[in-house]
Amino acid sequence: MKNKIKGKTYVVGDSIDTDVIIPARYLTTDKPAELAAHCMEDLDRDFRKKIKKGDIIVAGENFGCGSSREHAPIAIKASGISAVVAKSFARIFFRNAINIGLPVFVSEARNGTKTGDLIEINVSAGEIKNLSGKKTYKTQPFPAFLKKIISAGGLLKSLKK
Repeated sequence: MKNKIKGKTYVVGDSIDTDVIIPARYLTTDKPAELAAHCMEDLDRDFRKKIKKGDIIVAGENFGCGSSREHAPIAIKASGISAVVAKSFARIFFRNAINIGLPVFVSEARNGTKTGDLIEINVSAGEIKNLSGKKTYKTQPFPAFLKKIISAGGLLKSLKK
């Protein structure tokens, strides 16, 4: 896992649930590319057109609430999003994200961050810098075992190494 993750932000609100992340009507597949094609479409029909590989979702409280489906973090990761930063996460979403290799960070970064800002996450230092807004936020640094899981692309892949 890279020590620094840098990308432009796509800011969303509170309680973005798994049905918003990937609507249930698309759960007939587990293919990442197909899930990515419909990621966040009920929130923003143009989400896929607006984001670029490496962008970072910045959210409020309770991101990923709802069901326990792994499809939600898979859709986000497959869409090219490099990380999700939120004030808080639903516990099962947080763990599913780690399990599939999507970096997630708890932080107050949404306060003072707007869509299109450039941010840089220092994974080891536990620091998120809004380079556009010139603000710095704290997050929990990842311990070595989580870095290993994310670097491998997920929990199952990390066990094979």
